[in-house]
Amino acid sequence: MDPATIAILLTVILIICLGFGVWIGAALLIAGFFAMEFFTLRPVGPAMATTVWTHISLWGLASLPLFIWMGEILCRTRLSENLFNGLSPLLQRMPGGLLHVNVVGCTAFSAISGSSAATLLTVGKITIPELKRRGYPDSMVAGTLAGAGTLGLLIPPSITLIIYGIMVEESIARLFMAGLIPGLMLAGLFILYNVGWGLLTEQGRNIREDRASASKKLKGLTELFPIGALIFSVIGSIYTGIAAPTEAAVLGVAGAITLAALQKSLSIQVLVETLMGTVKTTSMIILLLAGSAFLTLAMGFTGLPRALAEWIGAMELSSTALLLTLMVMYMILGCFLDGISMIVLTLAVVEPLVRMAGIDLIWFGVFVVLVGEMALITPPIGFNLFLVQGMTGRNIGFISRAAAPMFVLMFIAVILLILFPEIALWLPEVLTARN
Repeated sequence: MDPATIAILLTVILIICLGFGVWIGAALLIAGFFAMEFFTLRPVGPAMATTVWTHISLWGLASLPLFIWMGEILCRTRLSENLFNGLSPLLQRMPGGLLHVNVVGCTAFSAISGSSAATLLTVGKITIPELKRRGYPDSMVAGTLAGAGTLGLLIPPSITLIIYGIMVEESIARLFMAGLIPGLMLAGLFILYNVGWGLLTEQGRNIREDRASASKKLKGLTELFPIGALIFSVIGSIYTGIAAPTEAAVLGVAGAITLAALQKSLSIQVLVETLMGTVKTTSMIILLLAGSAFLTLAMGFTGLPRALAEWIGAMELSSTALLLTLMVMYMILGCFLDGISMIVLTLAVVEPLVRMAGIDLIWFGVFVVLVGEMALITPPIGFNLFLVQGMTGRNIGFISRAAAPMFVLMFIAVILLILFPEIALWLPEVLTARN
């Protein structure tokens, strides 16, 4: 059977499985089983067992549950309160006022959780009631939180970058380095948007916070110190080459437990809850990886990736045209899938095309994760939109419109990344050369 027919049949199987609510990882396994059973002569059982075991027992995955556990611990402590109390006096006099706490708070928490959902929920549960009480419009509160919450996908220690690195067999440490500057650039765009709203709109000009006293600013810095210390110990140890990502994750868990103990918010019940949350999230991601690995193997035996690569090659697209085509594809997929699932589902086919085009896979990891961030605020399935809806009580249409400017800013960030690839590649090259 020709590759085009195989591709259509596998797509139909995936759509049927997802339509019936089958877990995405299981749907990938089903599609892979179908491909190998009916379109190849390979025995399915041994191939599935070997492939799944090989990919879920990789050493690089050891850091994944540890970073997830660190985020789970911090979500259940008073760290988010310290974050708001520490940032408020430092940012409240800027145009846009305390909306900057949404952005800077999510940026800081992303550097210690690695999860978009954990980042958004932790920061939002503190900032939303306070911003509403002070009269900030719901559209700005919801929009900035939905957009800034996506930073957990990109800013190290990003769970998505860990998954990508394992799938394409690239250095997770270098991916972490590559994700830092683009993540900060995107946060900077969000801050500029808040400043513009505060300066150029009547509503923004009417909301001006009082100037914080020097003592309040000093107290704020004191409350931010534990957060800064944890970020520096985890990320700094990776960037300086002192620790590998797995070792840094152990350090992060130890630091999170220490913080929770010092805040007197660590109990047996909380510890059990964090472990259960870690197991659930890790199991979901492992199933995704297992399904993706087996489907990749099955498609390799059918010759589908090679045929697709030859077809794309015959079109003689430039690397920029290929990237723009992939960006449009991911934006469409983002209407129906979350960022991690979208990346795992497509990487088996996309990776050979990217390699053939000579695109740096470290850079492409940042690109695909940044586009995956856009999927989190893309209606109708944008995961962050539903999280913010649950926290604000507003309908999904309102949340989607509020997050639309953030989507535009992410699109601008993607274009900048394509035009200036050094944004992602400069830091890994410099730090690798030093180490």
